[in-house]
Amino acid sequence: MVLQRDTVTKFWGWAKAGSKVKVKASWLSDTLEAVTTGEAAWSVALPTSKAGGPYTLTVLSGAQKLELKNLLMGEVWICSGQSNMQWNSTNDLKEMKDRLPNIANSKIRLLNVSNIASAFPQDDLRNSWQVCDPVSAETFSAIGYFFAEKLNQELDVPIGIINSSWGGTCAEVWTPEQVVLQDWTLQEASLLKKTAPRKPNLPGRAWNSMVRPIVGYAVAGVLWYQGEDNVVSWSSYEKLFSAMISAWREEWKDPFPFYFAQIAPYSYNNKDLPRAAYLREAQVHTALHHENVYMVPTSDLVPDVKNIHPTRKKEVAERFANIALAKNYGLQRAQVLAPIYKNHVIEGNKILIDFYHMAQDELVSPSGKQIPHLMIAGADKVFHQADFKIKGSQLQVFSKYVPKPVAVRYAFSETDLTDLKATNGLPVSLFRTDDWLQFTEAQ
Repeated sequence: MVLQRDTVTKFWGWAKAGSKVKVKASWLSDTLEAVTTGEAAWSVALPTSKAGGPYTLTVLSGAQKLELKNLLMGEVWICSGQSNMQWNSTNDLKEMKDRLPNIANSKIRLLNVSNIASAFPQDDLRNSWQVCDPVSAETFSAIGYFFAEKLNQELDVPIGIINSSWGGTCAEVWTPEQVVLQDWTLQEASLLKKTAPRKPNLPGRAWNSMVRPIVGYAVAGVLWYQGEDNVVSWSSYEKLFSAMISAWREEWKDPFPFYFAQIAPYSYNNKDLPRAAYLREAQVHTALHHENVYMVPTSDLVPDVKNIHPTRKKEVAERFANIALAKNYGLQRAQVLAPIYKNHVIEGNKILIDFYHMAQDELVSPSGKQIPHLMIAGADKVFHQADFKIKGSQLQVFSKYVPKPVAVRYAFSETDLTDLKATNGLPVSLFRTDDWLQFTEAQ
């Protein structure tokens, strides 16, 4: 396994009720002691060391002895969510299949958590850590692996990745049940989730058995890729996602970094409203409203909007890693965050748009005379394809058909890809300056 370096982690287990337990770590001079409870559980606060190893850890209780060997100290991350996080080489991902033959790396350790749901909080997993090799990595999250690979290369320390993801799951199942049930809005939204034999759909069911058992195991942070299954309940997703992040941090007693991928454009075929666009907007708002929560864009990495599983996972992983390297580890590099709509002002026949995360960058004009999916409307709420000018990091939007503009939208549909980027190569996220549910597009 890998233990998070230079910290204190919970280390726990079970033994005969009322018995004394001794924990001896090869990197510590002192022996840690605990006494089991009436439920036969024990735990100690285990100090860890600087990156390195291998180390051993011995646990003694009466005549019983358990020795853990080949422990490393490094950086430990959890990756979680639904299928786009879970996807691996067995899903015919060419990037991962091409990497497998030469993937062996004893400094990367993988913990693949089985898809088991539970109605009650669990204390243990059936899974064990594996050294990264072609066998263990074959069914492991591609994003998780490529993230670990880049961190290992850049930091030169061991990396441990815990993959706890399940295809098709909604955010409610990853949120402690009481968090959902104590809020009427979240409880009502949870009833919209469709049941299926291949996945849980009730609040807390994946949390109970796939996350709760590792609470307290010190980690550097969390990577998250989910939201597709919550498009049906987009209006409450920011509230739900925020509550989930807060609940995880509270359970760990650690405000660890939480980085997530914005869901990609896909043809959900919602006829009444572009629900997936609203879901992506909710994700943007979540990133803006919480400390140490950052978003990875994916809207420029989609070969086919009819495939809900975009195949370019390595680039998503590298964007995750770049944020971690900058924000967690302080490595000086270019701006790692994508432009996000900040505010706008109307000046005559133009609307001027400013963005967050542009202190070091400027906008880059896409090839062609127009920015696809950049729309402008007046008070009549009829959107026309807009013209534009770029001045540094500001986008100026106008149209001869809209002499008195009121609102701008960019890529605000379920399937729109994003061509407008910053000089750091990251795309501008979809945005709208209005809050209209009813509008039309000019023909």
